[in-house]
Amino acid sequence: MDDGAEVRRPQPDPLSDVFNSDCPGRRVLDRVTSRWGVLVLAALSDGPLRFYLLRDRIGGISERMLSLKLRELTRDGMVLRTVEPTVPPRVSYELSPLGRELTVPLQGLLDWIALRTHDVVAAQEAYDAAGR
Repeated sequence: MDDGAEVRRPQPDPLSDVFNSDCPGRRVLDRVTSRWGVLVLAALSDGPLRFYLLRDRIGGISERMLSLKLRELTRDGMVLRTVEPTVPPRVSYELSPLGRELTVPLQGLLDWIALRTHDVVAAQEAYDAAGR
């Protein structure tokens, strides 16, 4: 039954509308979905790790990049940094409750990638073979 009334969509929240270039959520999206951000979060999903163990778990990440990602994810509330008062100090990193919540859908993405990588590689090879 169309009475000519226009259906209005609610206005998106400017703080969480990632399609808006000024949205702070877009910066969070960039950090969380970056190659290193995803891998840091996934590596910490099994429990706390010290810096060097985290570095070793994530093949190819430099210490500088790992430090940067940990700082960003800690600032965003996804990672907790714990310093034990020993000599030298022992520093470990673990997911915060917010980070643990995020790893649920993130693990779904990683599972999909593990399941479908062969299909993606086959599609790439078929595309390249067609001369595109």
